[in-house]
Amino acid sequence: MRDQTASSTDRCSLPQRLQRRWNDLCAEYLPVIDNDSIWRYSRTSAEGDLEQGWKLHVSATIFNAPHILDRIAPVLVECGVQFKAARSLDDVLSLNSGLLKAYSQVGKIITVYPRNDDETIRLAECLHNLTYRFRGPLVPFDLRFRVTSNVYYRYGAFTKMELEQNGMHVQCVMTPRGELVPDLRENPKPDWVADPFRANGRDLKLPEQKSPISSSYRVMRALVQRGKGGVYQAIDFQSTPPRLCLLKEGRRHGELNWDGRDGAWRVRHEQRVLSRLSRCGIKVPRVYARFEMDGNFYLAMEYISGESLYNFLQRQKRRLPMRKVLSFGIDIATLLAQMHGAGWAWRDCKPSNLIVSGNGHLVPVDFEGAERTCRPDLSLWGTPGFMPRASRAKTAGGLTDDLYALGSLLFLLISGQMFDDTRPTPIGSLRRNVPVELRLVVESLLVAKPERRPRAARVQLELTSILSRCLRRVSPLPVPAA
Repeated sequence: MRDQTASSTDRCSLPQRLQRRWNDLCAEYLPVIDNDSIWRYSRTSAEGDLEQGWKLHVSATIFNAPHILDRIAPVLVECGVQFKAARSLDDVLSLNSGLLKAYSQVGKIITVYPRNDDETIRLAECLHNLTYRFRGPLVPFDLRFRVTSNVYYRYGAFTKMELEQNGMHVQCVMTPRGELVPDLRENPKPDWVADPFRANGRDLKLPEQKSPISSSYRVMRALVQRGKGGVYQAIDFQSTPPRLCLLKEGRRHGELNWDGRDGAWRVRHEQRVLSRLSRCGIKVPRVYARFEMDGNFYLAMEYISGESLYNFLQRQKRRLPMRKVLSFGIDIATLLAQMHGAGWAWRDCKPSNLIVSGNGHLVPVDFEGAERTCRPDLSLWGTPGFMPRASRAKTAGGLTDDLYALGSLLFLLISGQMFDDTRPTPIGSLRRNVPVELRLVVESLLVAKPERRPRAARVQLELTSILSRCLRRVSPLPVPAA
């Protein structure tokens, strides 16, 4: 028991230890701080530095970023090249998520600015040798130095060169003819430059591999792209006849968090959740197939035709009729009652995870954060606005969080506004003629004390009863017989 306690203490302090180590390394090797960005620099610009050229990116996770910086920073300082790195491990997390910053920034934790092609080649080889034992997320769009390397490269601007397009300032590079053109992250090598590595006799193409995606699926479009993986609309050719499907990708090392879980873990976990919920008779998207490729995990599942409740609400020019509010509320409460009865908490009940299907009912998607109620997940999961402050402090449980989310969704459906638990506003002051019973249901779901929130099954019955009374009040009077 003593050893287990010590181990737990070590795990709890690991983020703090790594953050302190990163801060110490930044103070030593990256003294120049850019207050307008998330970057710290090794030095200011000097004579011999380029305005544009081949830049090197070194990928890292929050766990190995301090070790990588510790290995490469002394070498970079010694050769006098300018380089930069994220100013904190929180910023490393932000970059690797692809959300707060652009998706093209995933993995670009350390950037090096070589002064010529020879230095680019020499430093890439050196950085590869120093970091090849570490693993980080793939850098989107960049060229990879070696098949298993953490070093990537692309041609781009080193200094700020901008062009105004459609009222926006766009980062640019200059062509040999002196023209400013957009510095596109999606194009790592403009046509008018030569790749220094291939020019030196190196062909660094990845070896051809038989891919289950190319042989069994045809991706039509990307619906979501972020650090942990992508979600794609695809055609499944394994089915007869071929069928539309959703292809979900969980990337190895993608958005690796302090709980040790990455994108691949999340999608693998979702596959288990969907299978178990389906066996319990709960209507969730069907799983068609699963497979792994290059350490990434893929899930082919049923494509739910429709639009998200979020998009549906965005299109509305006026608040929903009360009958529609109650119908949607019953759908959500029914789902949560079934999940809770089967021993699962969703933990991510929100408008973007509910699809308004063709028949007007709601179908849930995205169960990466679901937990077994008998084994609560201590990691923080959820979306602000649909999780109580108590959960954000990691003191509440998944079941009561789901109930709060149900109350927050009902509040949104009724009023057209998000519920603010820091300054609660009575629902009756935002919309007139809300049935008293419905107001009481919403208030009871949003109370601060989790144990006082009514169960989803009870809410389902209450909402069904309220809807029945509403329908009776608007039913036309029977026409008397002639």
